Amino acid sequence: MVNFEKLCMIEQITGKKYPSALTPEQENLLASMMQRREQGEPLQYILGEWEFYGLKIFVGKGVLIPRPETELLVDTVLHFAENQKNLKILDLCTGSGCIALALKKFLPDAEISAVDTSEIALSYAEKNKNFHHLEINLLHDSVLNQEFAESFQNYDIIVSNPPYLTSEEMADLQIEVRHEPETALFGMSQDGTYFYQKITELWKNALKSGGLLVYEIGWKQAFPVREILNSNAFQNIQTIQDYEHRDRVVTGQKI
Repeated sequence: MVNFEKLCMIEQITGKKYPSALTPEQENLLASMMQRREQGEPLQYILGEWEFYGLKIFVGKGVLIPRPETELLVDTVLHFAENQKNLKILDLCTGSGCIALALKKFLPDAEISAVDTSEIALSYAEKNKNFHHLEINLLHDSVLNQEFAESFQNYDIIVSNPPYLTSEEMADLQIEVRHEPETALFGMSQDGTYFYQKITELWKNALKSGGLLVYEIGWKQAFPVREILNSNAFQNIQTIQDYEHRDRVVTGQKI
C-alpha cells in the first residue's frame, strides 16, 4: 500500500491529514478501504471523490475518473474565451461533469450544456453541480443521435473528451482502469477515432461560424483527428501537447 494512498484514506475517514489516533471504528473502515485498494479498485472510487481543476468532483463506479491531462481542455477553452462574454458552450460526453463545471466556475456568464448517454454518470454530474452551486444544463442522450444533435445551434464552443482508447489499449488496461466503464473508454474502432468522426459530422452544424471544436485525444491520434476536422471543412486546426509533451488536444474552427 502506497503511503500517499493510505494517508488519503485516513484523511477521508477522519477529516484530518495527520490525526493523533484512529478509533476502532475508523481502524475497521481503513482496513476495508485498504482491502478494496489491494484488490485493484481505484483510489478515487474508494475515496468517492477526486480533484479536477481545483474542484472536488464526486466519482464512483460507473463514471470516468477525471485525469490531470484533461485539465488542458479547460485551459484551451478558457484561452479561446478570453475577453468574450455570454458564450454558449456544449460539453459532449460529460461524464462526471468536471469539464463543464470547471468552465462554469471561470466563465460564470456562459450558458453551458453537458450531454451524456449514461444515467449513472449524469447522477454524479448532478451531485457535483449541486455541491458547487454551478448552473449547467445536464442532458441525457447519445451524442451519436443525429436528431438530437440537429436540435442544437449557434454554439460558440463544443468541447469533448470522448471514448478514444484503441482495441489494443483496451486489451492492455491496468487493473484499476478496468473498474471504469468500458463505454467511457473504448473508441469503438481499432484506432479509437470513431467518436471523433461521428461527433464532428453530427455536431459541426451546432457551431456558429468561427466557433471552436475542442477534443481531447490519445497521444497517437493527432493526425487522424486533424484529418477528420480538415475533411469536415474546419480551419485553423491545431494540436496542443500536454505536460509530458504528448499530443493531447486538437482544435479547429468552423468556417
